[in-house]
Amino acid sequence: MSKLFAAADRFLDICTWKDMALLKFCICALGILIGIVLPARRKRPAAWAASLVFVAAYIPLMAKFLPFLIGDRIAIEDIYG
Repeated sequence: MSKLFAAADRFLDICTWKDMALLKFCICALGILIGIVLPARRKRPAAWAASLVFVAAYIPLMAKFLPFLIGDRIAIEDIYG
């Protein structure tokens, strides 16, 4: 598993924001395809699980991104040292 994470880190070092956007579109499309094939009785629990994962991921990402958005150099230095 650590070999996989190391390879992902190396790949991310060369990625641009455009590459990351393509990756996100790909993952979104996969999620939509999975949602289409789920039976109706399983869609509501899947939607709740997806919502929880979204919130759990979105809050820390935005906490790191907002200082860049508002241009707060002190906050950026606190995040990245």
